[in-house]
Amino acid sequence: MQFPGRQRRLIANPKTELYVHFLQFYGQPPLENISLTEFETFAVDRLKLLKTVENLGVCQVKGSEPYKVKLDKEFSNLNFPNKPDVKEEDKDGPNEYEKRRKDHISHFILRLAYCQTEDLRRWFIQQEVDLFRHRFNRLSPGQKSSFLQHNNLHYETVGLEEKMALSEKLIQSSYAVSGCKVENQDYYKVPFQDALDLVRNRKAYLKAGYVYIPQQDIVITVLNDFRTQLSKALALTARSLPTVLSDERLQPLLSHLSHAYVGQDYSIQKNMGKISLEQIDPLSGKSFPLCMRGLHQALRENHHLRHGGRMQYGLFLKGIGLTLEQALQFWRSEFTKGKVDMDKFDKQYAYSIRHNFGKEGKRTDYTPYSCLKVILSNAPSQGDHHGCPFRHSDAELLKQKLQSYKVSPSGIAQILELVKGMHYQLACQKYFELTHNIEDSGFSLNHPNQYFLESQRVLGGGGKEAKAEPPQRAPDVAAKPPLEPPALAEMAEDLDAYFQDG
Repeated sequence: MQFPGRQRRLIANPKTELYVHFLQFYGQPPLENISLTEFETFAVDRLKLLKTVENLGVCQVKGSEPYKVKLDKEFSNLNFPNKPDVKEEDKDGPNEYEKRRKDHISHFILRLAYCQTEDLRRWFIQQEVDLFRHRFNRLSPGQKSSFLQHNNLHYETVGLEEKMALSEKLIQSSYAVSGCKVENQDYYKVPFQDALDLVRNRKAYLKAGYVYIPQQDIVITVLNDFRTQLSKALALTARSLPTVLSDERLQPLLSHLSHAYVGQDYSIQKNMGKISLEQIDPLSGKSFPLCMRGLHQALRENHHLRHGGRMQYGLFLKGIGLTLEQALQFWRSEFTKGKVDMDKFDKQYAYSIRHNFGKEGKRTDYTPYSCLKVILSNAPSQGDHHGCPFRHSDAELLKQKLQSYKVSPSGIAQILELVKGMHYQLACQKYFELTHNIEDSGFSLNHPNQYFLESQRVLGGGGKEAKAEPPQRAPDVAAKPPLEPPALAEMAEDLDAYFQDG
């Protein structure tokens, strides 16, 4: 596909003009053709990176050493540029060039997906700003000056004579240069409205409407410019979105990217049949996430679950290793303890269980629900037990449930604080850490079945044996022969299902 937009000056050598720095201001959109495979892969990888930025921003202090180490690891895993000190002869090398190209293109793809609503724009801007801050702070003073010049950010440099005249005031007002010689520091004069954070926190010298900013703090002003530019760009992108969405190849992908689960689908299980029905009760108390633990408890108490609960819990059980025969036996034995007799169960409920295993209807082998799908799907109503307890439960009811599961008062307070900030998956991860007596779980929780496997690993319950297949990349569309229009439509439906079934 080719990215839409106004005709711009063709770039003779993109390796030297577009990607001079590993960090970009994303002012120039990509003009090349890319395959659908690259489009999808780049988008999913950048979404994974931004999700990591979001999670680390809540779990760690931004800019701290653990924050940097974990984020740098994700850069490396996803093949995004994060090294400013690349040797000159390697800058145009295929490896570094491809990283920078991927960074450039993937940013603009997600602009298309995240320009659609105010909430999506706000989320995208915040994560991109945090990502930009992390990389900008890795630049040396010389590299920062070069980057500012390359992106036409012409902040006025303070001359030596003026610096010396104001030296005492500059040192007193700027904690970053306290005890240093002013003549060895680069300072910039910036209109105060472009550095309101520094003015508000009294971290810079203010005179005649200008803020004197040492180079260490110029990142704040650069971030304001980046945020403003990105906000305007997203508004412009939203205007052209109807044209982009008219492309039947892209519409399903862009429509679901904003709430897509991009992790493992837990549909291929090596441990299928290795969990017995007798193990479910003890496992529910020690290795089930709160949503599945609640569903199991409701099923045992009421001998029935409504459709939403059966789908959510049934697919989870399938994901941890129950076979079709075990699932039929499990649900039949529980439902027939209530108001459902054997004949009614076989007529009304057995079909849907076989359907989930791909034995009826379209023969689709359904995958367990991800955290995102549980959170964003239809909220439970009166009499329902599905959904995410951190998202859909009243705070007081959630507190009572956590107390009944022996979570400490301080732990409950931490969980409720995360819930208040709408960090539902992080609240569940905190629940994992508290119930498993560990300081740091060491993973980002995105799926109930991931919770189960990590719990078994921590408890030594055969987690290695129970591990699913490694995460699979998006289907390789480009490796196939050229597609005719009907095949393209079918592929679009496949992409739609790829994100919906997660």
